Amino acid sequence: MAGRPREFDRDLALQQAMLAFWQHGYEGTSMADLVAVTGLASARLYAAFGSKEALFREAVERYEAGDGGFAQAALQSADVRTAVEKLLQDAVAVYTRRGRPQGCMVVTAAANYAADNESVMRWLTSHRKARTQSIIDRLDAAQRSGALKPGTDVQALGDYYAAVLHGLSVQARDGVSRSRLLALIGPAMAPLAAAASGA
Repeated sequence: MAGRPREFDRDLALQQAMLAFWQHGYEGTSMADLVAVTGLASARLYAAFGSKEALFREAVERYEAGDGGFAQAALQSADVRTAVEKLLQDAVAVYTRRGRPQGCMVVTAAANYAADNESVMRWLTSHRKARTQSIIDRLDAAQRSGALKPGTDVQALGDYYAAVLHGLSVQARDGVSRSRLLALIGPAMAPLAAAASGA
């Protein structure tokens, strides 16, 4: 390989940081923790990523492009019931995966926070609200195409599925088994089945 090799693998460092933040949250992960998991001195981490907050934001973006990208993919399904069911099934698969922290990084990384970290929390809140809106938008599209009955409250239904999605994260974090989480998807689908045209 020509040229001087890089002193460290930035991508690997970002992956290790992502896992630490996912497991322990933003405030629960110190710079000392990040130094330990990446094997890089804090000065090198700052040089590569700018700040702990910048590293965290990049780690969340990595999560959303990888492990957390299931939601966007599921909602592309042509049939709305398939889309929502796949969303919940894939959430359970990701949130309970062996060798990974349990739950959703965007839900668990900042449940509580100190005042000086409010900007990080607002940023995470915006990500969660965007996910909720993407579910509402998918249901709205289904209603406009005739797949859901006229008069269906798609906002309430979307908020419900966002609450189920976030609840799955909390349950997974609490150690509820994959089989139990998968078992709740059937009952959770009942409101959507009732709203389907021709139901």
